[in-house]
Amino acid sequence: MQFLVYILVYPLLWLISILPFRLFYFFSDFVFFVLFYVVGYRKRVVSENLARAFPGKSKKELKKIKKEFYRHMCDMFLEMVKTLNISKEELKERYKIINIEVLQDIVKDKSVLIVCSHYANWEWNVSINNYVNAKGYAVYQKIGNSYFDDLIKKIRAKWNTTLITQQETVKTVYRNVQNGVNSAYGMVSDQSPQVKRAQYWSEFMGVKVPIFNGPESMARKLDLAVVFLKVSKVKRGYYQAEFIPITTSGKQTKKHQITDQFLRLTEDQIREKPEYYLWTHKRWKHRNKVPVEFQ
Repeated sequence: MQFLVYILVYPLLWLISILPFRLFYFFSDFVFFVLFYVVGYRKRVVSENLARAFPGKSKKELKKIKKEFYRHMCDMFLEMVKTLNISKEELKERYKIINIEVLQDIVKDKSVLIVCSHYANWEWNVSINNYVNAKGYAVYQKIGNSYFDDLIKKIRAKWNTTLITQQETVKTVYRNVQNGVNSAYGMVSDQSPQVKRAQYWSEFMGVKVPIFNGPESMARKLDLAVVFLKVSKVKRGYYQAEFIPITTSGKQTKKHQITDQFLRLTEDQIREKPEYYLWTHKRWKHRNKVPVEFQ
């Protein structure tokens, strides 16, 4: 059954990926119309998230952000599909890094965690590995369909990126540190952990929620550097990436310092242009389950 789904869906994805950008975004406009006006995909979740994160904004403002978010979401997910066939030259033109020297200088001396959020286009972050002389890894959620999972790995390999699951991350980082192999590890770190596994709760966009602190835990234990990757959408189909150092020595930081700084940088990014954040996630679903010690 997995193979059947793969051979039925893959040709469509491939056809979308080879469309000229003008037709590509025309198709995205069509998908937006269907998703927003016909299907109404997760509209209630998006509305509740926006109202919770921006209690001071008017209904008119929130409605405008919501509509612009759906337009961007359609672009962004189709841009993920575009990665199937986009050339390195095209991606270099559309995804520019303004201060790659920050990462290059750090990775000369030690391994670094690159943390980012579900903002703008995190899929095209894979191109970063073409600019640094270090082994590049990306932490990802394994896909249930093994054929699509293999396809994703193949695509990332084109950009010199090795995919590892969350379960493989700690042992991979530890092994490389022990062997003196400086590497760069990319992580989308704003996801919501399971309540029973949450070791830290803090405010995110004004609401106290469980916080994923895996990057900080590894950085402090293995003395890794940590940088925040701020990706901004310049215009449709064009992005700009900037590295903001959080620490060059994880073991020199205080408890929660790395996590808190990541949260503040993410919040600043969201407040600047809220329509480019992924509002369909139920990021604040555990807000009423705060343990006594974090209240």
